[in-house]
Amino acid sequence: MITSIVLIRTSTERIPEIAEQIAAIEGVSEVYSVTGAHDLIAMVRVAQHDDLADIIPGRISKVPGVESTETHIAFRTYSQHDLESAFAIGLDA
Repeated sequence: MITSIVLIRTSTERIPEIAEQIAAIEGVSEVYSVTGAHDLIAMVRVAQHDDLADIIPGRISKVPGVESTETHIAFRTYSQHDLESAFAIGLDA
């Protein structure tokens, strides 16, 4: 699974509508409305690298009101949830 973090700038008067349209795109797992230089952050999870081209420039960037995107691809995922699950393997509750 390939995870990509997409930073999105939008027309500010339509942030909620744009976020909903992006969230409805297959491969987009979450969309966050955030503060700072970007308006939205989308998490994209796909099986193959080529799928990112279909989703990010092919679909997200074409949502009306999206002004620009900046994409970061994750090398590795670290989360507290994953660590807790790993240490619980083989333990009886």
